[in-house]
Amino acid sequence: MSQRRRAALKTSRGSGCASAARPRLLGAGRLKYADIENAVRRITLEFAPGVETEFVDRDRALAQVVEWAEKSTRWPVVVFGPEGCGKSALLRQAAAMLRDLGYDVVYVDPLHRFFAAHTDVDEIARKLADAASEALGIAQLKLATLAIDAIKELLERWGRRRVAVLVDEAFQAVGLDKAGIYVKSLLNLIEYPPRSYEGIVAVVATSEGLTRREIGRHRWSLAMPMWNMSREGFRQLYDKLPGPKPPFEEAWRWAGGNPDVLSKLYTANWDKDAVVTWLIREKGLTPEFVARWRGWLERVVEDPEALWSPDAPEELIRQLVERNLIVYNIYERDPYFWIDQPPPERDPELGIGKRRLADAHTQRGGEEGAEGCGVYLTSSRRGICMGLCAVKAFKKDCRSSRGC
Repeated sequence: MSQRRRAALKTSRGSGCASAARPRLLGAGRLKYADIENAVRRITLEFAPGVETEFVDRDRALAQVVEWAEKSTRWPVVVFGPEGCGKSALLRQAAAMLRDLGYDVVYVDPLHRFFAAHTDVDEIARKLADAASEALGIAQLKLATLAIDAIKELLERWGRRRVAVLVDEAFQAVGLDKAGIYVKSLLNLIEYPPRSYEGIVAVVATSEGLTRREIGRHRWSLAMPMWNMSREGFRQLYDKLPGPKPPFEEAWRWAGGNPDVLSKLYTANWDKDAVVTWLIREKGLTPEFVARWRGWLERVVEDPEALWSPDAPEELIRQLVERNLIVYNIYERDPYFWIDQPPPERDPELGIGKRRLADAHTQRGGEEGAEGCGVYLTSSRRGICMGLCAVKAFKKDCRSSRGC
């Protein structure tokens, strides 16, 4: 094997890992939600520089992975949600779980040129390693496309009966305009496989709000939102951080349950102003942008439901979605529609809004009296969940004479 391939196949801090170990069969048909905490092998992740932690919480999401293993995914599952809410960590945990459930698994993270081949077919791992070692730009596209090709090969050439493909941020690798085509390729793999199978799982994760519109034009996938960690899960992560730290309530309010924000706060020695300044620059919240939308931004900071207003500027909504500062047209809080637990019904402090359907209909000339949660993707029912990170950034920029 060439030196380049050896480097790419390293299992620790390399661009990928190959797992040839025999699966530790969990018995999917017998593993229920209540058993998840003790039955699942939790992987170790690097949470911050010098801090590694076991995957915590998300028991309901892990139970959903078991259900996928039992029934397969009839359509590709597209997991979307706020940046840093834990989608990548969940996919890596799911890859290990599916291997334990008897699946051959290919997981790729094209943006970071990372892969995990949970299979004893060395050729699959070598091909992924070669793709990961390509030049920047080429590697990302190759990994995204090779993930699907590898599953086809496992089915057709190697006769594997249970296969899974998990792709993180694939749409940034293939291009947002190709998101629909990529999802259709996954659907074709499910519906028209090169060989019959017992089970297949296909999951794609994305933080790109704009891709939802492209994907939603077709019935090729099942889009499911994922929110930040629950309060209890976030506390588990907070407790694992070493050294002095602010009280939990402060960390919870600053991060709103977002593990990536917690990591940034820890890395910045809990200097929240430094993290907010980074966010303002990263998201392009320039003085010009804030000056133009100052009035609306101040309203949204105080109550995210301001964007329900009939006169809410569509251009502002689009720009906030483009910057991944809001998750718009979010689903009702029925757990059936969500990966893991849905967010609270309403929490303005964390930037979570909810409007009764009757209110939405009244505002837009609809029939009064309807009850429910106005967070469906329709012309008369629009919802918004806005991350606390954006709230803090807007507050700092809009209320600072220097920022505006």
